Amino acid sequence: MIPLSVLDLAPVNEGATATDALRNSLSLAQHAEALGYRRFWLAEHHNMPGIASAATAVVIAHVAAGTRTIRVGSGGVMLPNHAPLVIAEQFGTLAALHPGRIDLGIGRAPGTDQRTMRALRRDATRESLHPDAFPRDLLELQRYFGDPQPSQDIHAVPGEGLRVPLWLLGSSLYSAELAGKLGLPFAFASHFAPDLLLQALALYREVFRPSEQLEAPHVMVATTLIAADTDEQAEYLASSLMQAFIRLRRGKPSKLPRPVDDVRAVLSAAEIAGMQRLLARSTVGSRETVARGLRALVADTDADEVIVATQVFDHDARLRSYEIVADIAGAG
Repeated sequence: MIPLSVLDLAPVNEGATATDALRNSLSLAQHAEALGYRRFWLAEHHNMPGIASAATAVVIAHVAAGTRTIRVGSGGVMLPNHAPLVIAEQFGTLAALHPGRIDLGIGRAPGTDQRTMRALRRDATRESLHPDAFPRDLLELQRYFGDPQPSQDIHAVPGEGLRVPLWLLGSSLYSAELAGKLGLPFAFASHFAPDLLLQALALYREVFRPSEQLEAPHVMVATTLIAADTDEQAEYLASSLMQAFIRLRRGKPSKLPRPVDDVRAVLSAAEIAGMQRLLARSTVGSRETVARGLRALVADTDADEVIVATQVFDHDARLRSYEIVADIAGAG
């Protein structure tokens, strides 16, 4: 079946610490490597008590040092939060330490609220927030990984000449079109924004132009898959994700909550309906249920890869979920 990868937010559980979360991330990466997953990506979020991967490059270094073969990268680093040269130096260093194993996925959103974004880049001006700033910064970042040019006076060291592979991440038509025109691989975030999935992929493929990095379109689709021995067990595990997301929407982000037997006791009918829309391209259930969902996703999108997010409170249950998904893929 299709190549699978892991998207990890280094979740911090209720009653646990960031140390616990980062230890679990490495454990999951080692588990995924043994199961044959292709990539292990970590996501940048800030000012979020339930996510320990804010310093994304640092966590990537931690995971890459504790694994041997799996590719490790960002899903993604949020370019508006950083100067392109800083990202180039960070990921150039990672690529120098772990040759051939580092991916750089780039996102356009800040991954946080506006006040926190200003705290991250105190020099932010109207110009840096202009719509043209993102493609300009993306091209600048890409140049730092290329060969030095005669007129170039700023160099990423390490980074220069390493051609760290760039991915563009997104949940909109804008990101899809830009990825296609720049000839970059494109990852769509349908695990939390499924509505424009098919339209975005069609646009990306339509406008794609071959580049030095990529000759033909390459699509990765992100999805939430939570697998267990029965549908009921999987739905119980998924209640943690549902509570966490609704708390975020309520403006009260928290650590990953413990699962509950009946999510209707803690969420309103409208909130549950919203979560069902959010998970429209995701699957929660037994092996058979998840297999059907994964096959349908691949058939609908013609994806080249699928990256799987699994926000589960119990670490052993999370490991088991990825085992089931890998077994499904191996069975074709």
